Amino acid sequence: MIDRCTDGLLTPAETCSYLGIPSSVLACWLADTAAGAPLVHHVAPVRNGQPSVPFIGVAEAHVLRSLDALGLRMSEIREAAAVVRDAFATPFGLVSKRMETEGADILVTPRFATLPEARRAPQGRTSVQDAVADCLRCLSWEADDDFPSSLRLRQYPDSVPVVIDPRFGHGLPVIAANRVPVTAVTDLREAGETVEEIAFGFGMAPEQVDALCRAATLQRDRDRLAELVEWLEAEHGPVTEDERTAALEELADLDAEHLRRAARGPHRGSAL
Repeated sequence: MIDRCTDGLLTPAETCSYLGIPSSVLACWLADTAAGAPLVHHVAPVRNGQPSVPFIGVAEAHVLRSLDALGLRMSEIREAAAVVRDAFATPFGLVSKRMETEGADILVTPRFATLPEARRAPQGRTSVQDAVADCLRCLSWEADDDFPSSLRLRQYPDSVPVVIDPRFGHGLPVIAANRVPVTAVTDLREAGETVEEIAFGFGMAPEQVDALCRAATLQRDRDRLAELVEWLEAEHGPVTEDERTAALEELADLDAEHLRRAARGPHRGSAL
């Protein structure tokens, strides 16, 4: 049984890939602290290249990603984590079940209640409240547990939810309904099996298999693009704003292509 807090589940690279976090950002979170604990919890890997981010750290990175997406500065993110941990009296406060009922209010009073107007949502609700509520929807808690047991990955469609659950798949994303690893489905598709054959084998609808495989393909495209950006930064220094814009445009093109293919419906007679 994997311990969610002390056993490494993912490598930093896998965490970045599954959550859509730049590697430089996660590296800062892993190195920084808040309220006397790592901003994102991590453990020493058993061997080089082995997992060092426990499930609790993956969940923390997911929550911090929502704050980072608002444009909060590193100092503000650090302060937000410290405020929550102190309020809940636990170093894992960012992913405590109490975040569902108390977290948003804690994060907007008093320090974050004065966010600039540009960082506020309509109807007077702060973006922090909306972001926290939205990201917590991806976390699941057991009835008698204060800390999450699984994390739903946003890049997969609602028709076939995919989660990271430390109890299944050794950290690999698995289908929420049957706990089958996503790679088990995509490997068969790439080997030439039809969506109907795969769907029958795993108790899924053909449309679910098709949607899952297309989302997984888009994820691989994003990973390759992220690797290219990291290589460019390593070789030539930080990317310029124009280069970053070009990368975002490339991602938009990939998303648009994904939507076009999805609109055409399943291609049942051929492999990906």
